[in-house]
Amino acid sequence: MKITIDQDKCIGAGQCVAAASDVFDQREEDGIAILVDDDPPAEDADDVRHAAAVCPAGAIFVED
Repeated sequence: MKITIDQDKCIGAGQCVAAASDVFDQREEDGIAILVDDDPPAEDADDVRHAAAVCPAGAIFVED
């Protein structure tokens, strides 16, 4: 699974962190999403896909 965040599109809503906190976090200074695990275990795949789906800016991309 390849996860990409377009940080220029990210609005810092935090939905990704709520959906998959083991994979996503937010920068302290501006709330922009960051990856904390760019190779999450298979059991987190559904949460990662959900995070991408609920991102209001459409800034998260997931490839299998």
